Amino acid sequence: MEPQKKLINSVDSCVDEALYGLVRASEGLSLLKGHRVVIRSDLDNLRGKVALLSGGGSGHEPAHGGYVGAGMLSAAVAGGVFASPPPASILAAILCLHNAGAAGVLLIVKNYTGDRLNFGLAAEQARNHGITVDMVIVADDCAFDRPSKAGRRGLCGTVLIHKLAGALAEEGCPLDQIVLKMTEVLKRIGTLGVGLSPCSVPGCLPSFDLPPGDMELGLGIHGEPGIKRSKVASADEVVKLMIDQMTNPDSQSHLPLKSGDSVVVCVNNLGALSCLEMGVVTRAAIICLENQGVVVARVMSGSFMTSLEMAGVSLTLVRANQETLRLFDARTTALAWPHLSNVCVTGCRYISDPPAMSTRPQDDSYSEGPLSHVMRKTLERVCFTLLEKQEELNSLDRAAGDGDCGNTHAQAARAIQEWLQDHRVPGCPGKLLSVLAGLVQEKMGGSSGALYSLFLTAAAGHVTEEQSSAAAWASAIHAGTEAMRRYGGADPGDRTMLDALCPAVDELMNLSTTPPGGQMAVLQAAVTKATLGAEGTCNLTAQAGRASYIAAERLTLPDPGAVAVAATLRAVLEVLEGQK
Repeated sequence: MEPQKKLINSVDSCVDEALYGLVRASEGLSLLKGHRVVIRSDLDNLRGKVALLSGGGSGHEPAHGGYVGAGMLSAAVAGGVFASPPPASILAAILCLHNAGAAGVLLIVKNYTGDRLNFGLAAEQARNHGITVDMVIVADDCAFDRPSKAGRRGLCGTVLIHKLAGALAEEGCPLDQIVLKMTEVLKRIGTLGVGLSPCSVPGCLPSFDLPPGDMELGLGIHGEPGIKRSKVASADEVVKLMIDQMTNPDSQSHLPLKSGDSVVVCVNNLGALSCLEMGVVTRAAIICLENQGVVVARVMSGSFMTSLEMAGVSLTLVRANQETLRLFDARTTALAWPHLSNVCVTGCRYISDPPAMSTRPQDDSYSEGPLSHVMRKTLERVCFTLLEKQEELNSLDRAAGDGDCGNTHAQAARAIQEWLQDHRVPGCPGKLLSVLAGLVQEKMGGSSGALYSLFLTAAAGHVTEEQSSAAAWASAIHAGTEAMRRYGGADPGDRTMLDALCPAVDELMNLSTTPPGGQMAVLQAAVTKATLGAEGTCNLTAQAGRASYIAAERLTLPDPGAVAVAATLRAVLEVLEGQK
């Protein structure tokens, strides 16, 4: 079987060319040079208002670049097809909005691990720049009666959050109030999709097989499997099945809906339904809801969050009150929102220079201090240990993943070694942690790189040259661990690196009350607990990461990430013991 034909120039250039086409055909949009970021050209109008930033993988057009405009998003960041955008581009967009005078930046993120990690990392980095940032995670999927650890997926309800939050921001509503109001609205949004065909990433085979005449209920926007496969029925029957699933009170993911409620309905074309079919489905949705005594206050029908060329449709329902409807009706200039402008855009500026940015301090921004020597020795020992364990970690990872855990840790170790050869170690521990965060983000890659960079970025603000006591280090490590849990979605017991890290952190928090003479004993106890935690992952069922897709009976060895954490902590201890 050959990949499906696409009307593109090349697989490698299609995302960038599509973004170029969007901004050239639209009034008031620009591309941020060097990044896949669509941004408002009239940034001066953001001064004193909250800026909204969203994004995600390409292939869902018009989401998210089509929703950039006054009254909706201030900017949107695009990744590759079905791939989360990189943290560096997200941070560039945040900095650009901040430099325009925005009164804080709200990140609107769909509930997928990659998006949470990368937007979360950029948010932490922005906070280290002194920027006020907050995040709303959209999880509106109604497919699964009992959602997994990962939670409900973010679907087309995200677009309605763009609109409601954008209207509030345009009115001058402060950031904390927008977050509060959107958190409440998210309790009243539900989405469910049905597919009649798979989709295919450019250059690849279809994402799944669906026999002719079959349909998949509850599938995701990347072609992820749904909850039920059956023969295609009539539009009326399919729509009733969808609404019944969405409002079924026995489901933990259901949207509570009763007779007399008022709703906004979004009928979203997943990519390849004809306009005729969309009209039929829209009619069916209105009639089905009205037959249940529900008041259909507003209807939007069209392509709002697609899945490439998938033949299918999703329904999004929002239980609406007068305030919701007022915000829904507010004016926006966003291209993809209904009632669009047809103003000629020839001559509009479409390239903006990005602000100066760096994820780690420059070489001339710090000097050595009393702690520089021991921090250098500690890093050297950690790097040596990780390189020594490269093959062991790879072997452990082959049982649960793609067998590259040792390689990714070795990449980070070599990057740190190269940096140590050419740079001074700053006397301020927080600056060193920021340097390391930038190194692992750039060189380590994958979810591991994002997790370690999150840890280091969040920890960096808790230790300074003046505040570097054992208690301060414990507080920093605790903050880093909490950032990993918050954005990564894992907890102790999920068979991840946290099973080694969290017990150690719990022990290290005792440093805040331990006299200097007892601190080494606390460190030794923390390393012991990390080692036991890593060994204990043999008996755990994976709930997060790639290993969560592997049958439990095949996972009989320790988690490689937990083993790496325990080894790192032991290396730190060995250096500190040698300083006595």
